[in-house]
Amino acid sequence: MNIFINLIVFLGCFVGMEAVAWLAHKYLMHGFLWNLHEDHHYKGEDRFFEKNDYFFLIFATPGILLLGIGTWYGFHLPWFWAGLGIAVYGFSYFIIHDVFIHRRFNWLRDADSVYFRAIRKAHKVHHKHLGKDDGECFGMLWVPMKYFREARQSLKNKSAA
Repeated sequence: MNIFINLIVFLGCFVGMEAVAWLAHKYLMHGFLWNLHEDHHYKGEDRFFEKNDYFFLIFATPGILLLGIGTWYGFHLPWFWAGLGIAVYGFSYFIIHDVFIHRRFNWLRDADSVYFRAIRKAHKVHHKHLGKDDGECFGMLWVPMKYFREARQSLKNKSAA
């Protein structure tokens, strides 16, 4: 029974982090923490690190703490599995956002699927707004369905050509 509960905690934290990321992106990053996020929207100097990268530390801290507590008190407790869910979400976010979309590393360059096209299009729509106001598409691993429909149609057109 414990493994079932821990699996639910893990999956709940992983899925819940998309909501946390959406809310934080819309109301914190495009709100009073805009000064940290702003350089991510402007193509200025070609730097590997941005002020926006501090959010990695901010969001990784709860996962690291929960993993530490769970490791100390036992893997059978939900603390570890909650931390693991947060950490796996963070890793997924990194792969999609930093590797696939912004191409900080030379991986996934040829990835082409409905999912990847939808995620990339939604992120481009988000970045067309250079200021902190009037933004849209704040999610990362899940975006509005219209982008999936557009991506599906785009792939159909590509295969028909």
